Amino acid sequence: MKQALLSLILFATFFSPRVAMCDETSSLALLVQAIGKTDNDAMRQSLLTGMLKGLEGRRQVQTPDGWKELSQTLSQAETANVRELTMQLSQVFGDVEATELALLAIRDPSAEITLRKTALRSLLVQQNEEASDALESLLDDPDLNLDAIRGFAMIENATAPAVLLSRYEAMDSNQKAAVIETLATRKFYARHLLEAVESKRINRDQIPVHVVRALKEILGGDFEGVFGELKSLGEDREKLLAKYKAMLTPEVLAKASASRGRAVYQKTCANCHLLYDEGGDIGPELTGSNRANLDYILLNSIDPSYDVAEGYRTVTVATEDGRLVMGVVAEEDATKLVLKTVEDPRLVIAKEDIEARKISEKSMMPDGQLEQMEQKEVIDLIKYLQTTKQVEVAK
Repeated sequence: MKQALLSLILFATFFSPRVAMCDETSSLALLVQAIGKTDNDAMRQSLLTGMLKGLEGRRQVQTPDGWKELSQTLSQAETANVRELTMQLSQVFGDVEATELALLAIRDPSAEITLRKTALRSLLVQQNEEASDALESLLDDPDLNLDAIRGFAMIENATAPAVLLSRYEAMDSNQKAAVIETLATRKFYARHLLEAVESKRINRDQIPVHVVRALKEILGGDFEGVFGELKSLGEDREKLLAKYKAMLTPEVLAKASASRGRAVYQKTCANCHLLYDEGGDIGPELTGSNRANLDYILLNSIDPSYDVAEGYRTVTVATEDGRLVMGVVAEEDATKLVLKTVEDPRLVIAKEDIEARKISEKSMMPDGQLEQMEQKEVIDLIKYLQTTKQVEVAK
């Protein structure tokens, strides 16, 4: 508890917007001194975590006085987390040796998997081209293939569309979803994805609605030439509400399977919503919501943008290097914006990398999810959403 409290105090002191803008280097030097005064690895880990948190998403930050000597000491620490945190911070400070060590780690299949994942993400945040070039080979590594697929979104790579699409057919469902989401992050990538849909290499039904939104944002008229104009289902709200209320009678729901409904939920809703401690943290938690009320469930499913709380409105961010990201704001300070996205529960973007951002009145939850399901799936899903305790998932 004392360690966590000290870390928070130091974080608040040295990385508040006021201090960070005034004299970041001096503040960092003071923190380096504080870390150097303890030989307790648990305390070091807590302080290094706070330091890295304050610099999250940043790169090529001026090295503070004393860091070179301290990092040499910490690289010999008994605790692996202290060594890893030290390596990550050294990369943020542009240390060539730390970068080389991280590159060696991602290429070494015998290295600890957590270290390799952390090293890869850190290198990509630092916009390291060698790490980007290594992604193709990492697609063959079962421990890192999903990380590698998503890594292509972080740095534009001319080979990415051809590499990912050539392997698409042999991939499992999670890998295919990651490929589609990755190819919808940059204009160059998105054109290849649209061509794959047009040529039927990828079925249109495999493109989830949140990706369709991103494609429309990036490609505009070219997108509509293939997908047609997107219609807001809010325009037909009352008609759809009547349709589903007629379908979901008490007699029909009594015969439905909540277990099968849970399987549908895992496929369609769990990425964004938490229910019975299972699922994502992008949209509102459903456990305590008014799920017994059929009207409530249907309105929020049919037209999720009907009444969106400010904290759940979609934010679209365009970065200086051409990446498009859509999510909801998790936190923000003077140096960074943190988004929760379908692909990443904590996507950090440095403020200096943002070219433009806009807030939509729309929810992150896409329109028309029920319309994409078979009638039996809708009935089972509603049955599950109305449960008062968790059920076994259907096999």
